[in-house]
Amino acid sequence: MIEELGIRDLGVIAEATLPLGPGFTAVTGETGAGKTMVVTALGLLLGARSDAAAVRAGAKQAWVEGRWLLADPEAVAERVAETGGEIEAGELLLGRSVSAEGRSRAVVGGRSAPVGVLAELGEELVVVHGQADQQRLRSATAQREALDRFGGAPLAAALEAYRAGFEGWKADAAELATLRAEHDARAREAEELREALDELETVDPQPGEDEELHERSERLTNLEELRLAAAQARELVSAEEVADDAPDAVGLVEGARRQLERVAGFDAALAPIAEALTNAGFLLADAAAELSGYLASLDADGARELELVQERRALLAGLARRHGSLDEAIEFRRTGGLRLVELDGDDDRIAVLEASVERLRDELDRLADQLTTLRSSAAERLAAAVTAELAALAMPDAVLSVSVEPLDEPGVHGRDQVQILLRPHPGAEPRSVSKGASGGELSRVMLAIEVVIGAVDPVPTFVFDEVDAGVGGAAAIEIGRRLAKLAERSQVIVVTHLAQVAAFAGNHLSVVKGTDGQVTSSSVRQLLGAEREAEMARLLSGLTDSEIGLAHARELLEIAAERAA
Repeated sequence: MIEELGIRDLGVIAEATLPLGPGFTAVTGETGAGKTMVVTALGLLLGARSDAAAVRAGAKQAWVEGRWLLADPEAVAERVAETGGEIEAGELLLGRSVSAEGRSRAVVGGRSAPVGVLAELGEELVVVHGQADQQRLRSATAQREALDRFGGAPLAAALEAYRAGFEGWKADAAELATLRAEHDARAREAEELREALDELETVDPQPGEDEELHERSERLTNLEELRLAAAQARELVSAEEVADDAPDAVGLVEGARRQLERVAGFDAALAPIAEALTNAGFLLADAAAELSGYLASLDADGARELELVQERRALLAGLARRHGSLDEAIEFRRTGGLRLVELDGDDDRIAVLEASVERLRDELDRLADQLTTLRSSAAERLAAAVTAELAALAMPDAVLSVSVEPLDEPGVHGRDQVQILLRPHPGAEPRSVSKGASGGELSRVMLAIEVVIGAVDPVPTFVFDEVDAGVGGAAAIEIGRRLAKLAERSQVIVVTHLAQVAAFAGNHLSVVKGTDGQVTSSSVRQLLGAEREAEMARLLSGLTDSEIGLAHARELLEIAAERAA
């Protein structure tokens, strides 16, 4: 339950602390005092969309904070821990700020967290009903969800099993439809892929082959120039036939070595130089031998080899153009085979999927039948229980029924169309609450449904905003009594303008408006004794000091106490 709610600079509320606690809390106040800001504050703590316009005029930001006492901390402990927040002694703090520029920040258990986390936690902690939610009851989705909640764990388990079956059937059916629709296109793709792979198998490109062929092409294109340069270099290093006026390098180095060795005995410093010349002679002799070998390796028929290289390069260039690059062509050769196996297996895959879809559809029909049976049984019980509640809410002749009709095709929620019907009085035709219920009737139907469902699927906290819209008199008293009954199992917070409803509250808070002549400011006060009687008189007659109004207020409080007892 929410133990305490703090509000600062939200709407007309400058600063307020609301002591809530267990049981039934009523929030009242003059029109324009800011009662709805209490619901707005709770909405922000539960992840509702923020609005910069809700920030109090002149303030930099609005801030709301709620202190929850958790009866079952384990229900939210894991999610809180994921944000880095903490639950201390069963107490959880949630906070939310909204800046005047529209920026919003959330705090969970003392740590900053995404606003979406507040929404996740809110689903476990609070159910909020405002006028928009009453209107939502008119939707087929909300009506089905109400029935499913009432159906409890057996229906929830059946729905989960059905949804799993539906997803499996839907996935296989979608794949089968795709394969059938794209069969011709996929066959053409397979044929094109097979031709491309055949070409790649024939050409058999190798990694780095294009660079290697480029180098060979350069060599063969310049073959004669290479031959001439190598031959001249060979003659200059170590000529086989050297004229007297053109000695080779080997002979020159050898001559230099002999000159030094002739006088080396006179100076030891010449010995290492002579040795270096000896080594240079060896190196030159090796270079001469390598040049001879290089000349011998040059193909005499270079033109034919060059032609073959150019043909190979042309083949590889074609592959590179078609695939983006030679590397991509080689990669395509590796992966294309897998795709071809997939495409060639289409007929077999279609046969397998056809059998799977038929089998899964039969299983889905079985699960749908089971779900329909559980819903139909729950519909009868829900209708009887809500009808009894409506009698207690000053609608003694009203009869509520819940129809469960088959749909043509299964959907994610089953194969049922759920509709809540209301016959407000004898002789009237049952009509869907989405069409035939007035605002006051819809308020009471919604409350009756929550009271009934709350008995089998309890919610820690209910927040009602204008649940008494469109009702008054005896009906309003009964709404107050039923809210008090709901508060026996859950915390109930109600924003109301009816004294008949507020009278049943164990905790009465009033939003009080004040002004300094320039700025309107509101605060929240807990009402006890005479103050509460005065507020009840105001709600009844618009006057706080009328003796008749005060007497009526005291009488109403006594009646509420007796009926609640």
